Amino acid sequence: MNSLQAIVDYGVIGLLIALSIWALAVATERWMFYRRLNLAQFPDRQRLEISLTKRLVIIGTVAANAPYIGLLGTVLGIMMTFQSMGTAKTITVSTIMVGLSLALKATAVGLLVAIPCVVMNNALRRRVTELLTEHQVVHGS
Repeated sequence: MNSLQAIVDYGVIGLLIALSIWALAVATERWMFYRRLNLAQFPDRQRLEISLTKRLVIIGTVAANAPYIGLLGTVLGIMMTFQSMGTAKTITVSTIMVGLSLALKATAVGLLVAIPCVVMNNALRRRVTELLTEHQVVHGS
């Protein structure tokens, strides 16, 4: 049972960490793209908008789903705690509390991933709006 608990812990938390690194990489790439962007290269607004919003859906998807992935880890951890309680000959309060607290860490990690992703997504989407407005002012369309 301990090996299954470790697989769930490392699997869920590892997945959340990988998703956060992916979202951070996309956010960094997008921010650098916005900084070096030359609006004169885009005569029409649609092509500019396509270029500006490229890959932003990744950050939004991570932000939206990280809490659910964390919750899944918590539910699996609680299920394993209850299963081990049911098969144990003796049950102590400390065993139950340790199992439940370890299960809840997945939700905490999910929130720690989701909150910065929401902030990054909002900041980048705001920058897209600013750049589109600047383009409209320059090109009058």
